[in-house]
Amino acid sequence: MGGQVSGEDADDGEEEMRHRISLKRLLIIFAICYLPFAILGCGYTTRSAISTKYKTVYIPPFLNKIDIANESSTGNKYTIYHPGLESDVTKGVSNKFLFDGNIRPVKSEAADVTLKGELVDYRRDALRYDDSSEVAEYRISVSVNLKLWDNRKNELIWEENGFTGIADYFPTTSTLLNVTKKTDDQAISDAVVDLARRIVERSVEEW
Repeated sequence: MGGQVSGEDADDGEEEMRHRISLKRLLIIFAICYLPFAILGCGYTTRSAISTKYKTVYIPPFLNKIDIANESSTGNKYTIYHPGLESDVTKGVSNKFLFDGNIRPVKSEAADVTLKGELVDYRRDALRYDDSSEVAEYRISVSVNLKLWDNRKNELIWEENGFTGIADYFPTTSTLLNVTKKTDDQAISDAVVDLARRIVERSVEEW
């Protein structure tokens, strides 16, 4: 008698159970949908916090310090220099800082820090040969020496030599099939973009 459960009570219990299950499902769906945004939000917040110390950077033109006399004596380089490469690097780094948005390029008198750079090496090395012993794939490497100065304290923040951006590519003369071929100029542009990305990431992470 006292241990019997009426049909109405049983229905209420089932209804409550279904309600709890639905609620759990909604919470799980919400957590799955929210997690990617939470992760991205945390990444952005962390990165912004790193760059709160410095807001602006001055990037003087990169200097060409490639030793042409020394380069011409080595047999493992196909091209010793690409005209205007130091200007391309300067422009690429400035554009990447603008795109990144954490540190803003400005004139020297308004900058918190100064990023000084020297172009020290440019290489085009063979990565792969075809059946006729012709180069089927190259690697472009663009290397610079970097110094980051705190303008307010007039002291060196960090220095790094041989900082390199690379781009692997198949030249238009390559006999390989089903590959995307590029000109030397296109590959050099890709290497400069890679170098600029690495420089900005190095700078922002350090700060």
